[in-house]
Amino acid sequence: MQNVNFSIPSDEVMAAGHLGCAGCGAALAMRLALKALGRRTILVVPACCWSVIDGPAPYSAAGVPLMHTPFASAAAAASGVRAALDFKGDTETTVCAWAGDGGTFDIGIQALSAAAERNENILYICYDNEAYMNTGVQRSSATPLGAWTTTTPRAHLKDRPKKDLAQIMVAHEVPYVATATVAYPDDLVAKLQRAAQIRGTRFVHLLAPCPPGWKIPSEDAMKVARLAVATRVFPLVEVEPGRPWRLTVVPPEADLEEYLRAQGRFRALLDDPAALARVRAAIGERWQRITRLAHD
Repeated sequence: MQNVNFSIPSDEVMAAGHLGCAGCGAALAMRLALKALGRRTILVVPACCWSVIDGPAPYSAAGVPLMHTPFASAAAAASGVRAALDFKGDTETTVCAWAGDGGTFDIGIQALSAAAERNENILYICYDNEAYMNTGVQRSSATPLGAWTTTTPRAHLKDRPKKDLAQIMVAHEVPYVATATVAYPDDLVAKLQRAAQIRGTRFVHLLAPCPPGWKIPSEDAMKVARLAVATRVFPLVEVEPGRPWRLTVVPPEADLEEYLRAQGRFRALLDDPAALARVRAAIGERWQRITRLAHD
């Protein structure tokens, strides 16, 4: 059950010399996204890691026009850019809001919800590294249950489950919702190319590992991201109105503890059997819900 095209475009839109950390999932995510979307793309980026990764003005690693916006306003600003292009008669350029989990799950969700309710003709990509990484690894509502951050230290690990933003966006009845990860680039590129052909609000939730925040070696970023899919922590799905959810990549199931042990942020969780059981149950319940939706 895999959506594969094995034809990732060769054009390197993103330039070398960005300021991402070694092994940065967000940097690779942008590289792949721009390969999929092409040069007729305008990026709208709120405060996030990519505000820094792109480089100091007047330099930019993106390779396409990039508009920096305040933290809460990515979807609103993208809607404005889309309106300006439509006024000029430009219906070909893709307007892409590109925001982290803090600017999407938390601070920017009001603008995203409003844009989705209006069905604005924008592509919104949330590159999710599961915390406020740019400001020092603070908890967001995308931080997993049982994870360490500087605001959920060992004695007070994250005690709430990760917000299910894909389900929230599906509830808005937008034309396209998908999850993706840099660890499956063929699946990611295929989904973005599909989204680019659809009019209306399209939302892609993109898992992008952060080696410093996840406490993993930089060379293990792709391995850990693949384990997120194999352990059912981050299922890869595609959702369009009136159709069952579609699981696009389902690798052989891996043991959850292998995924958790690979990351220092879960060290304390592994020492707490009751908390670990709660995490395992939550993942199992969500997987069962998604598989039911995929067969309805």
